[in-house]
Amino acid sequence: MSVVRNEHERVVEAPAGAVGALLDRLSAPDDPLFPTPVWPAMTFDGPLAVGATGGHGPIRYRVAAYEPGRRIRFDFTAASGGFHELTVEPLGERRCRVRHVLETGARGLERLWWSAVIRPVHDAVVEELLDNVERAATGTCARPVRWTPRVQLFNRLSWDRPEAVDRPEGARLLRAAVDRPGYRDAYRMPLLPGQPRDPEAWTGVLRGFPTLARQDGEVLLDVQVTGLTARASILVDERYVTLSTAVRTDTARGRLYWSAVRLGHPFLARMMLRRTHRGLALAAPSAGERARRAVTV
Repeated sequence: MSVVRNEHERVVEAPAGAVGALLDRLSAPDDPLFPTPVWPAMTFDGPLAVGATGGHGPIRYRVAAYEPGRRIRFDFTAASGGFHELTVEPLGERRCRVRHVLETGARGLERLWWSAVIRPVHDAVVEELLDNVERAATGTCARPVRWTPRVQLFNRLSWDRPEAVDRPEGARLLRAAVDRPGYRDAYRMPLLPGQPRDPEAWTGVLRGFPTLARQDGEVLLDVQVTGLTARASILVDERYVTLSTAVRTDTARGRLYWSAVRLGHPFLARMMLRRTHRGLALAAPSAGERARRAVTV
């Protein structure tokens, strides 16, 4: 087995104590450093402390060492072993170095997979984390990382898919809009840090359809087609954004039309919700920007 080692560092014009305090908030609800919502958040089964287990996305690890304000080491739980570690080193009263080191084992095709896919994505995530250190500590980032086409493609392909659910109780406008629907469905995705909580911001899911009503975090859209009574609802609650549809066929022509359209409807509904979800995540302020705004409010 060969050893893979990867290192990143950034000199930040801020006191080590201030940057270390940001490091201590990793995985917290107000985490100012991990690059969410464009990448899956770092989460653990409890507060940041030795023994906490979790990870980000499919990458699993546990906190193996923690020196508040100075150093966190995470040991990978996969068979290949290894670790990744973040440290803050003072370089004077108002300057410090933030360093990330990853070391793990790789066999055969694993090394090829690391070079072709994992390393470019890992490099982007770590550099975005360091960008957030700069933004949160200084208010600016001199040279923010730019995604390569490979990283963009991986991010697009790995984005979460909507989950099919029952129509939520909170979709009251939709329930009242279509009497005795012959078809209904609902798909939801989790709200990510920085994504808008205003349902109006999500109406791009069904671009071009007029809004009929707004109430309690729900927007009702008119998707009327001749021979059909059809409405869509976008509901934003504390945890999810949910796209729901209700359709009633009113004429023979409407039944014929819907018999063909309904075959592709679930795929299109999921695709449009996923596309909008990712678009709003990419447009959201970074973790560092959110942290800086919270301080100035």
